Amino acid sequence: MIISDIKNNLVLCITRYYFLFYICSMNKNIENNKAQMRKGVIELCILSLLSQEDMYVSDIVERLKEADLIIVEGTLYPLLMRLKNESLLTYRWEESKMGPPRKYYKIEPAGLAYLKELKDSWQELIESTKKIIN
Repeated sequence: MIISDIKNNLVLCITRYYFLFYICSMNKNIENNKAQMRKGVIELCILSLLSQEDMYVSDIVERLKEADLIIVEGTLYPLLMRLKNESLLTYRWEESKMGPPRKYYKIEPAGLAYLKELKDSWQELIESTKKIIN
C-alpha cells in the first residue's frame, strides 16, 4: 500500500513537472513569437516616426517603448545605418546643450515612397489576417 502511494505521488509529480515544463516552453515560444513580430514592424514604425519629424536615436527608442515595441538603442543603430545606406534616411549633427553633439535622423523622399509601400503592405497583411483569425 505504501509503495503504491509513492508510485502514485511520483507519477503525479512527474506529470506536474512535464505540464509546467510544457507551459514554460509555450510561454518562451509566445514571447519569442511576439519579439519576432515586433522586429517585423520596427522598420515601418521608425520610418513612420521619422516622417513626422527628425529624431535623435534616444527619442526614437522612447517612442517605440511608449508603444510597447520594446527595443534597445544597440539594436536600432544597425537598422538606421542600413536605411541610410539604402538612401532612405540621412542624418545631421546638432550641438547639444549638454554633452556631445547629437545625430538626428531625417527621412528622405525615397524613404517616404518606401514608407508608403510598407504601409500599403501592412494594411494588406492586416486585412488578409483578419479574414483568417476573425
